[in-house]
Amino acid sequence: MSLLAFCEWLAATQGSIALHESLYMYPLVESVHVLALCLFVGLAVILDLRLLGKLLRDVPVSQVIARLLPWTAGGFVVMVITGALLFYAIPIRTYQSVWFRAKVIFLILAGINVYYFHTRVESSIAQWDTAVITPKAARRAGLFSLVLWGCIIVAGRFIAYNWFDCDIQPQAAIVNWFAGCVVPPAQ
Repeated sequence: MSLLAFCEWLAATQGSIALHESLYMYPLVESVHVLALCLFVGLAVILDLRLLGKLLRDVPVSQVIARLLPWTAGGFVVMVITGALLFYAIPIRTYQSVWFRAKVIFLILAGINVYYFHTRVESSIAQWDTAVITPKAARRAGLFSLVLWGCIIVAGRFIAYNWFDCDIQPQAAIVNWFAGCVVPPAQ
């Protein structure tokens, strides 16, 4: 079964239809998603700016991480759950959105950046914890995080618009390919 076929099956389920057509639940889920995103990204920005030496310069990085990580983790969990519900409500259109696909790519890159920071850079934190100017790898991780989360937010916001939707044809072949559009051959 292809991913598109799975999304078609998912769209036909009672829960997906009910959530998509709900007068209150879909907007509520979307609002909680945005609020969780604000919590997560807001706190991530604080850590990233500390890594860049632009904020909380007198506070050790380990303290910033220790105080923010539980809240960022909580925001992330709620964000993932509500994001999955948003996908569940409109699976075909979302799956075939160039913006959703770009968002997924940015999310994967952000995940790799977080993994790199926590497994490689943070392991030597004792040597640079109180430094105003953190090591180049820490600054790079903070900068990548800021850029990637900015891209994630922009791509996520554009998912709501019908630019490049598969049902709008003709469009460039590269757009159809990237969105996974199934376009019947021209007659």
